[in-house]
Amino acid sequence: MLLCVTASHKTAPFDLLERLSRNPETVAPSLIEAGAQGAVVLATCNRFEAYVETDDADDLGSDAVLEAVAQATGIPADDFDGSYAVVSGAHVAEHLFAVASGLESVVSGEGEIAGQVRNALKSARHDGTTSPELERLFQRASQAQRKVKNVTALQRAGRSLVRLSLELADSRIADWSAERVLLVGTGAYAAVTLATLRERGAVDISVFSPSGRAAAFAAKYGVRAVSADDYATVARRSSLLITCTSATEPVLGAAQLERPAAQAAVGCPVGHGSSQLVIDLGMPRNVDPAVAHLEGVALLDLETIRLHAPLEELQATDAARDVVRAAAEDFHIAGARQSVTPAVVALRTHIFGLLEAEIDRARRRGDEDGLVEQAMRHLAGVLLHTPTTRAHELAAEGRGDDFLAALQTLYGLTPDAGSDAGESFGSATA
Repeated sequence: MLLCVTASHKTAPFDLLERLSRNPETVAPSLIEAGAQGAVVLATCNRFEAYVETDDADDLGSDAVLEAVAQATGIPADDFDGSYAVVSGAHVAEHLFAVASGLESVVSGEGEIAGQVRNALKSARHDGTTSPELERLFQRASQAQRKVKNVTALQRAGRSLVRLSLELADSRIADWSAERVLLVGTGAYAAVTLATLRERGAVDISVFSPSGRAAAFAAKYGVRAVSADDYATVARRSSLLITCTSATEPVLGAAQLERPAAQAAVGCPVGHGSSQLVIDLGMPRNVDPAVAHLEGVALLDLETIRLHAPLEELQATDAARDVVRAAAEDFHIAGARQSVTPAVVALRTHIFGLLEAEIDRARRRGDEDGLVEQAMRHLAGVLLHTPTTRAHELAAEGRGDDFLAALQTLYGLTPDAGSDAGESFGSATA
């Protein structure tokens, strides 16, 4: 059975999501230790989700999952009250497919989440916590996301968090080419941010990396690298600062931005009474919230961006939802067919065992031209066609157990659902 415990921007306060994002890699192993067959954890700036495969939800239900998350993250379980939702069974696939397609993001259709879903599966593989069913689930999620992107206008109409944050900054910035920009971070978000800044006309851009990768990033993208010694000076002189690192502690604070009261403000064009605009795209937050109280500094963080997301961006198109629902239905039909595969193999193994015995008898009686064998093999195929087709139909209707019961009643066959479908299964003696 599949289970998902999810806390997102729709259910949880920003500070809880921030704490959950600090050490997500410890959660999946804890879930395995708690009894899960498989676990994949998806942690982004706006959501934290644990996908679990378990034999029985009664053995490892949502309470046990939350307890494992609490132990792994050090966050008291009581802090989750009212901040999470539980998705189970047939609804898990549709939920993940919608998440992967950007339908559940702050900005509907944002593209970054697709890569984050893929990375969650990669991390689970690396840690050895995934399972065959979770592998299938996450691979199908990527397929669904690509189909949503290809057949709908969702992602063409949607905007990433980076784009939305810069659109919100438009109200303060008259001329992007006049801004003195400092980008703090050199990861994938930094590259997206840089490209988006240039689209808007920014040209005076420097980059600083707390991990020391600024020079390589600057050389690759044609911007100026800032050393650790110059970081505070450049930060004070910049009119627009954008942080997007994976650091677990703030990398920008009063120490870098505060200037003596007698010092003149940097001559930057950011208006509305602020000489500097700081945009914090980090999760956990990269900027000490105290900088918002500094004179001449305005702070725009993810929580603020979320609150200002236009309502229409929070709504998915009907076409995208239809694609997701159809993909989820296909996922369940394929899974249901897999669930009866051992039974179908057991039946075929049983019938072909009887067939070979009868063919041996025919050969001993002189079937030299093989016509009897040919006829018998054809008959066996005809006889197996209807029950095989019916097994898949019943499975698609959620009635696979009916086929298993019939197999047991008619032939005395009890296939092992955990066995390899390519192996022979035990059968009653003919």
